[in-house]
Amino acid sequence: MTEGPEYRVGDILRVTCPWTPAEVAGVTGRYAVLVWPWAEIDPESRFGWDGRVAVPTDPDSPERWQDVFRTEPKPWLLSAGDTCLVGVPETLVRVLDIDHHDPLADRGWLPRPHTTLVVAHLDQPQEPMWPEEEGEGFTIDPGSFAPLTLELVSRA
Repeated sequence: MTEGPEYRVGDILRVTCPWTPAEVAGVTGRYAVLVWPWAEIDPESRFGWDGRVAVPTDPDSPERWQDVFRTEPKPWLLSAGDTCLVGVPETLVRVLDIDHHDPLADRGWLPRPHTTLVVAHLDQPQEPMWPEEEGEGFTIDPGSFAPLTLELVSRA
């Protein structure tokens, strides 16, 4: 896990995370449900997260732009009981906003983030995913339990 010294809106970051084995807990019509390999459930959370993450199985889903994590094999090839790899291949994102949390943000897992970055993929389509939604992008927790590496590529 990497905590950046000071990120700024407009920064371009290179994000990576080593490929790690994960169990496929189940597959629904739209999602493969993975037992998150870096999960540490927050027993005091009001959310009751169960340590699982759903990834879209539709290769054309706009939801694929809402995260940097990927699986091998691809999610649409997974079945319940499979083991896959989950990680972040080298991905470039732009920082859209920075949120500071005081008190720490309750997300259901530990450690609770004190800072989250709202980012968008550089190669993300420009049209809004859901036109009725105000914001675009998704969050990355620089202090995540996943071993993310965030490298500053350029500063606006």
